[in-house]
Amino acid sequence: MNVLLLGSGGREHALAWKISQSNKLKKLFIAPGNAGTSTIGKNINIDPCNFASVKQIALEKNINLVVVGPENPLVNGIQDFFIEDAELKNIPIIGPGKIGAQLEGSKEFAKKFMLRHNIPTAKYLSVSSKSIDDGLSFLQQLSPPYVLKADGLAAGKGVLILNTLSEANQALNKMLNGQFGEASKRVVIEEFLSGIEVSFFAITDGNSYKILPEAKDYKRIGENETGLNTGGMGAISPVAFANKEFKDKVEKQIIIPTIKGLKKDKIYYKGFLFFGLMNVNGNPFVIEYNVRLGDPETEAITPRIKSDILDLFEGVANNTLENKNLQISDETVSTIMLVSGGYPQSYEKGKEIKNIDSVKDSIVFHAGTKTSNNKIVTNGGRVLAISSYGNNMNSALSKSYKNAEKILFDGKYYRKDIGFDL
Repeated sequence: MNVLLLGSGGREHALAWKISQSNKLKKLFIAPGNAGTSTIGKNINIDPCNFASVKQIALEKNINLVVVGPENPLVNGIQDFFIEDAELKNIPIIGPGKIGAQLEGSKEFAKKFMLRHNIPTAKYLSVSSKSIDDGLSFLQQLSPPYVLKADGLAAGKGVLILNTLSEANQALNKMLNGQFGEASKRVVIEEFLSGIEVSFFAITDGNSYKILPEAKDYKRIGENETGLNTGGMGAISPVAFANKEFKDKVEKQIIIPTIKGLKKDKIYYKGFLFFGLMNVNGNPFVIEYNVRLGDPETEAITPRIKSDILDLFEGVANNTLENKNLQISDETVSTIMLVSGGYPQSYEKGKEIKNIDSVKDSIVFHAGTKTSNNKIVTNGGRVLAISSYGNNMNSALSKSYKNAEKILFDGKYYRKDIGFDL
C-alpha cells in the first residue's frame, strides 16, 4: 500500500522507520519530513494542517492510508475532512475525529470525560476571566504546589507548577490575560498529585485495542528534572516500576473505561491513545490524554514493537484489530535527545551535523534536521534522538551515550542522567 505520514519530528522518523520494514508497504511519503525520513521515503514539503494540499497529495500519489504524527491536524479535524470529502472518504486515517481529538485539544473536555466515566484523575476547576474569583477561591482550598494548565494546545509549554499561593494567583491572571494566546482563554486548576510519571500507549479501532510498550520520558532541560520544560530530553522503555499489577490497574481502571467511554459518548475514534499517568503509591491517575504517540517516547517504544505496524494499522482501518498479533521485545530501549544550544528558549538553526555515519549499535532518529547544500544541518530545538537496545537500562544507555559523544554540531547539549530515577 501507499502510505502518507504527516509530520516532521523524531516521532515521525521513528514511525517511518517502522512502516518502512513492512511487507505491505509499496511507497512511503512523509509530509513535510526531515533529513532522516528522506532516506527511507519521499519527503513532500507541505503543511500537514493545509488540508487542501494533503488532499492533492493523497489523490496524486494514490495513497491508501494516512498516518497522522502530530496533534494539530487531528485537533483541526483532518479525519472529518477526509470522511466528508467524496474523493477521500475511502482513505483511512490513523487518528481520531475532531471531537475525539478534544481529549488533547481541551483539558476541560478531557477532565469532564474522565469524571463522566469514573477514570481516576486529580480534582480540578476550569475557569475563564469571568470566573477568575472562583479560581482564586479554589486555589486557596488546595495544598501547594499548584498546577495550572492552559485549556488548549500550547506546544507542551502550557502547564505551570507553582510553589506558593501568591505565585499561583499571579500566574492565573497572566494566563487568562493571554500568556499562551487562545490556548489559555480557559485555565484548568488542578490538585497536585505526588508520585512518579509514566506514559502508556494504546491503539484502537473504536471497539478493541492493543496496549503498546510503556515509557518514561524526561521533560526538563536540566539534570535531576530541573530547569525549563521541553518537548522531551529522553525516554526509557520498559519502565521498571510498571509491573504486572500496575499494568493491570492501568488497563482495568483507565484504558478499558476510556475505550468504552468513547463508544458510549458516540465519539469516532480510530488511532493512538496516549495516557500521561502519575503512579501515586502504586495507583495510576491520568494527568493528561494525548491523541497521538508521544515524542521522544515513540523513539523508545517503536523499536520494541516486533510486529508489522502496517498490519496493525490495517486492523484499525478495517475494525479487525482484535485479530491482529502484537509482539513486543523484552529488551530495553533508551533514547537520548541531542538539542540545540539555548533550547527551549532561543537557539540558532543551520549548524552542520557531523559523524552521524560513525554511529554503531544505535538508531539515529532525526527530529529537527534538514539537508542543505548536501549537508545535514540543525533545523529545530530538538535535533536528533539516539535510541539503543540493551539487556537492561544501563547497557542500553551506555550505547546511546557513547554515540551521543560522537555526533558533533555547534552548541550540542544532552542530559547525562536519563533514567536516573529508575
